[in-house]
Amino acid sequence: MKNKIALNFINNEWVDNKNYKDSFSPATGEVIGQYADGGKDEAIAAVAVAKETFKKSDWRTNRHLRYKVLNQLADQFEAYQERLVDALMLENGKIKMEAEFEFSLVAPKFRYYAALTLSENGRALETKPGSFSMVLAEPLGVAGIIAPWNSPIILMVRSLAPALAAGCTTVIKMPAQTAQVNALISEVFESVKDIPKGVLNLFTESGSDGAAFLVESPDVPTISYTGSTRTGQILMRNGALQLKRFGFELGGKTPMLVFDDANLDITLPTLEKAITVFAGQFCMTGSRILVQRGIADKVKAGLAERLKKVKVGPASDPTSDMGPMIDKANVERVDKTVEEAITEGAKVLVRGGKLSEGKLADGAFYAPTLLEVSDNSMKIIQEETFGPVATIQVFDTPEEAITLANDSIYGLAASIWSQNVDLPLRVIRELEAGTVWINNWAQVNDEFEEGGYKLSGLGRLNGLSAMHDFVEYKHIFHNSGILNGDATN
Repeated sequence: MKNKIALNFINNEWVDNKNYKDSFSPATGEVIGQYADGGKDEAIAAVAVAKETFKKSDWRTNRHLRYKVLNQLADQFEAYQERLVDALMLENGKIKMEAEFEFSLVAPKFRYYAALTLSENGRALETKPGSFSMVLAEPLGVAGIIAPWNSPIILMVRSLAPALAAGCTTVIKMPAQTAQVNALISEVFESVKDIPKGVLNLFTESGSDGAAFLVESPDVPTISYTGSTRTGQILMRNGALQLKRFGFELGGKTPMLVFDDANLDITLPTLEKAITVFAGQFCMTGSRILVQRGIADKVKAGLAERLKKVKVGPASDPTSDMGPMIDKANVERVDKTVEEAITEGAKVLVRGGKLSEGKLADGAFYAPTLLEVSDNSMKIIQEETFGPVATIQVFDTPEEAITLANDSIYGLAASIWSQNVDLPLRVIRELEAGTVWINNWAQVNDEFEEGGYKLSGLGRLNGLSAMHDFVEYKHIFHNSGILNGDATN
């Protein structure tokens, strides 16, 4: 890292407020660095320079400059690959394969939206002879981006790339849990040659005052937020007076519908990963497994056996299958949820749980847990657990599976497992989810929209629709002088 202490990055300058806090490794609990904890003062300064840059530079009007900068961002992130992957492993707890996967999504996203800067900028039509209508897609202004800690680089870039492509300037609020990663991201920003000062501004915050200022400020017309549904509801309420534009990807409780004819050689390994990737700290974690009765016993036995063999350990151990959770507070939260479910009648198939003895006791480790349930109203089913915990429910008919899957406040994603050609497509029509995979899970493409139904979000990220959160559409009518068919008038 360039600075000994992870600083905030505003107007292309490193900003120190002397309010230092420690960064920790979730695998060991050890202090790995310090950071200058930002807040409202940093947010105010960042919004001011972002607003000034938006008004006075040619960033919002120069599509070719934005195309160049987005490609430069892709190049520079790739140049920082090794350092960023190592930082994710150390501070975010991801095992190497997961850190490399997160990083692999970054550069292609910048390049996709770079291409859109040259191809998506309104439309025109001659509605009748001599009468033309045009729609201009104009950037909204300063975009506030509030990123989560679970996949901090890609989930920030997922909002940043379309915001920049649209022509917005940006203020990014990053989580304190990844302060050292955040500082490396700012180094990447600093290294981009052609971006105007004030377009990219980033501060790290352990509290919420800075984020609250972004939401309430009339100088920040749009907010892109990834995080919990509860926080999204608070942001929307606080931004209501400004009629703020919001783009939200919020909580999820992904149902995995496994039918009798599923190929278990493919299904079971994927179900295991759907529970354990990022230690279950993933909005699309496959935490609700719905299994048709004919294969229920095989799925329960096979998945339980696989989860018991998952090697939990630090990213520094290349044999680890799953790393730690982000901190011990989250370990305690998840374990409390599991204990409540067991008390309410859930049957334990694999208890897993927190590792409080041995060499991993100092870290935030939680072994995978699998519970069998029958009451769909239980908290363990209805609320996002955000840890390596899954439930199994048995169903008899496709209609019952659809009813169970949809009986949720969430609708981010779902997965269907069947070798029948027609059944998955019939079921998909009835599922209330923004993304549905057939015989797969967690496949996301830059070119196609991603987002949630119901309380899982507003708007869409990825694809063309991601630009909508950052633009206003202006209709222009022009009568060119051809009146009543007489070109001389």
